[in-house]
Amino acid sequence: MSIDLIFRIAAVGILVSVLGQVLKHAGRDEQAFLVSLSGLILVLLWVVPYILELFETIQRLFALGG
Repeated sequence: MSIDLIFRIAAVGILVSVLGQVLKHAGRDEQAFLVSLSGLILVLLWVVPYILELFETIQRLFALGG
C-alpha cells in the first residue's frame, strides 16, 4: 500500500465533509447524503483490491502452515 492511497482517501474525506456541510446548510440534506455515499463507494473501490490481497496472503500463509 502506498502513501498515495492514504492521501487520496484523506482528500476525498475532506472534500466530502466540506460539500456535505455546505449542502446541509443550504437545506439539501438528500444531496449531502448522496455526496457522502458516493465518497464512501469511491474509497471502497480503491481499498477492496488491497483487502482481497490481504485475504489471499492470509490464505496462502495458513495453507503453508497446515
